[in-house]
Amino acid sequence: MVNHTYTATYSKMGKSTIYITAKRLFEILFSIGLFLFTLPVFVLTALAIKLESPGPIFYQQERNGLNGRVFRVIKFRSMRVDAEKNGPQWAAKNDSRVTRVGQFIRKTRIDELPQLINVLRGEMSLIGPRPERPIFTEQFEKEIPGFKKRLLVKPGLTGWAQVNGGYDITPKEKLELDLYYIENQSFSLDLQILLKTIWVVLSGSGAR
Repeated sequence: MVNHTYTATYSKMGKSTIYITAKRLFEILFSIGLFLFTLPVFVLTALAIKLESPGPIFYQQERNGLNGRVFRVIKFRSMRVDAEKNGPQWAAKNDSRVTRVGQFIRKTRIDELPQLINVLRGEMSLIGPRPERPIFTEQFEKEIPGFKKRLLVKPGLTGWAQVNGGYDITPKEKLELDLYYIENQSFSLDLQILLKTIWVVLSGSGAR
């Protein structure tokens, strides 16, 4: 769990109720609209995953949410079912555990689409720090004191760190970018991140 002093510090930042409410309303409507728009993609991706390799279509994994609360993030499965037989590990560039379909859906970020369900459940926001696995959160907190400050807000489907470095930045750089977002949240910054995310998806940059 995140330190309670972090929560207290964030509450003093005074994010307006109007911003918080409007952001939540927007992300619900946007998520529903995006889900309906990409429904054919959901169906085709599910078929491709099932045809290529045995195992489930979706992959669920524990992540840290707001104030450290653990929830299960939902993604399209992009790796072999035995991908973590040697224990938890970050995905590497040109990771041999990734399937052929997985390579495509990772590059296009299609694998992240099921997280719209997490957004609608209220476990995630559309925009915010990407959720980290509990084991890595604890590890990085020891290596980089203050890493858990990322848990002051709901994790996001996309975020400032993702559009300014993607998967290739270090945990310390990720923390710096996420803290910038937490301290400067606004409608204009959220829109900027959303537009940059569209470019990242179209260009396929930063994928693993």
